[in-house]
Amino acid sequence: MALRTLDSLGSLAGKRVVVRCDFNVPLKDGVITDDGRVRAALPTLNHLINQGARVVACSHLGRPDGAPDAKYSLAPVAQRLSELLGAPVAFARDTVGESAREAVDALEDGDVAVIENLRFHPGETSKDEAERRAFADELAALGDALVSDGFGVVHRKQASVYDLAEILPSAAGFLIEKEVDVLDRLTEKPERPYAVVLGGSKVSDKLGVIEHLLPRVDKLCIGGGMMFTFLAAQGHAVGKSLLEEDQLDVVRGYMATAAERGVELVLPVDAVVAASFSPDAEYVTASADALEDTPFGADGLGLDIGPQTAAAFAQAIRGSRTVFWNGPMGVFEMPAFAAGTKAVAQALTEVDGLSVVGGGDSAAAVRQLGFADDRFGHISTGGGASLEFLEGKKLPGLEVLGWQ
Repeated sequence: MALRTLDSLGSLAGKRVVVRCDFNVPLKDGVITDDGRVRAALPTLNHLINQGARVVACSHLGRPDGAPDAKYSLAPVAQRLSELLGAPVAFARDTVGESAREAVDALEDGDVAVIENLRFHPGETSKDEAERRAFADELAALGDALVSDGFGVVHRKQASVYDLAEILPSAAGFLIEKEVDVLDRLTEKPERPYAVVLGGSKVSDKLGVIEHLLPRVDKLCIGGGMMFTFLAAQGHAVGKSLLEEDQLDVVRGYMATAAERGVELVLPVDAVVAASFSPDAEYVTASADALEDTPFGADGLGLDIGPQTAAAFAQAIRGSRTVFWNGPMGVFEMPAFAAGTKAVAQALTEVDGLSVVGGGDSAAAVRQLGFADDRFGHISTGGGASLEFLEGKKLPGLEVLGWQ
């Protein structure tokens, strides 16, 4: 079965439409530091507004543990959404209480309201099906239809993602439709050569993706903190760099599989090694086989791929027709250790084909490093959801919308 899309709901003029967005944005002192996920919701929201629907936008933000917590309020999101839409957006101070009901009742055709953080209610994430369903029933009372557009949560069986989609007539919004289309292309019929670039801190976070994609890719580049487990599996000493010793045999297995299948495994040949985990730490570049032969000895910490590795990754990326990247190459938040991530991002902008940035830290990195979204083929809004899709897992928030 194919994904149910907006067309399947017919005319929504005058209808109350609950839109499950993903407004889980980073906040600092109550200010949004990256509004990418808010902007990603605009195509669906504008479509509904133009149809004359009465839009009830809802989302989670952070992990407030089932109770109201001011630092996780969606109030800044409602304000930013109003600025982006160029129209007033009402804000309800609760999820399904009096304030939410009043805000929804006051909507006219084409109006938008945002209700408070769904995770302020224990029913949203409850493992108890009855409790979750009861909360979904209360949410359903606010709308006539559901448009599910929060791709970042489709791997979660939560009240607003799964149960609500069973209660109300439901369909995927434009964002989920686009995410599924792009990720399906990455797994089913990618244009070749196909390169995957993986970073981030832990190999264990990416086991499923490596396993599922190894038979499908032509090149696999490994950077970030996880690279040191690969280097250790090659027999290199890695000082105090991140190392998952319990994954060494698994990694050796991946290396053997890559060799058997003719997959080009591009591993780091050098790294930036620092005296400590600090933005102003002393650092040097060292060869992969001499990471402890630095002034810091066995106390050195690898915090980025080195320039030779960055050049090799960039070459592998630019020579491919399809590229998926998930996970930074180093501690990009610190300027001294951002060069590897920046080199990978730059190379992705030069791909003659489909380039996909796999959400999460990778999406944050490209924006922090000054790259505009439109320089990439697609920036996913769901790090965990993207990875689980690429692992071949069933995602409850998609299955309930008809995706098989």
